Amino acid sequence: MERRKFSREFKIEAAKLVSERGVSVAQASRDLDVHQTVLRKWVKELSGSPQEAFPGHGQMKPEQQEIQRLRREVAKLKAERDILKKGRGLLREGLDMRFAFIAKHRGIWPVSWICGALGVSRSGFHAWLVRAPSARARSDVEVGNKIRASFKLSDRTYGARRVWHDVLAEGISCGLHRIERLMRQQGLRARPRRRGLPKDHGERSVIADNVLDRQFVADRPNQKWVADFTYIWTAEGWLYVAAVIDLFSRRVVGWSMSANMTAQLVTDALIMAIWRRGKPDALLHHSDQGSQYTSEQFQRLMKDNGVTCSMSRSGNCWDNAAMESFFSSLKTERIRGKVYRSRDQARADV
Repeated sequence: MERRKFSREFKIEAAKLVSERGVSVAQASRDLDVHQTVLRKWVKELSGSPQEAFPGHGQMKPEQQEIQRLRREVAKLKAERDILKKGRGLLREGLDMRFAFIAKHRGIWPVSWICGALGVSRSGFHAWLVRAPSARARSDVEVGNKIRASFKLSDRTYGARRVWHDVLAEGISCGLHRIERLMRQQGLRARPRRRGLPKDHGERSVIADNVLDRQFVADRPNQKWVADFTYIWTAEGWLYVAAVIDLFSRRVVGWSMSANMTAQLVTDALIMAIWRRGKPDALLHHSDQGSQYTSEQFQRLMKDNGVTCSMSRSGNCWDNAAMESFFSSLKTERIRGKVYRSRDQARADV
């Protein structure tokens, strides 16, 4: 059924019939064939503002128009806030980045609002939509694909400098800053390192001099070995990993893993290294001053095999920087971001 429409004059006369002539609402409703509720509404509106009552034909009262204008303005301000919040940092980028953002979000906000918030023109954006990509943009796409492939191949651990070396190895000439920019555009960030490890409260018995003295270059195999152990968290608790590295090849020649931080942990790692490399001749073994390395058990093993002992100075991690670097890479590139349910799972992965 089509809705009935009444003119402004009809509404005014109907309301005056009740308010000025004293006709009851019920009688006027029957005479005019208008519902009593509608008639009462007309009477109330006419008595409230006779000049502005019943604007009709979709027109609104001035206060309603002002309310609607304020609502549109508030909606626009909220949209601009959300646009700048979602596109933070875009104002420092070039036009291509801002135009790409507009193209991606024009289904959410009006194009004019986004262009105004980002400080670009609508005509410029529409011209960008139909413009063919420049040679630089096509080159960025090619380099970006190489960057993404290198980053994923590293298990999302490589930063810009390592990715840059991979791209150069592919035969593509570009600068480090360009790699940083393209990685930032794609949201590629290397995993951060994690700090904070358990403390060694064991007693130190034998402290050796720092014979190595940060000379991390060896002329032949089995000349200089560096050793240390680290900590890996699992759902069952800490897993302690000890390793021995030959400074000539930077190869791990011995390792050991245990749930306990004891002298046996580092002893097993050295035994494996000796077993794999044979009894060394004029070998220098360098470690920190941990109670495991100063223990009688470990010192006896080195003495029986003719190994010279060298130790870092107390609290000086740079004296064993080669070993610290290896463990840092191991945790950043292999362990970081993983959750091991058991020590056996962590042992197998490492």
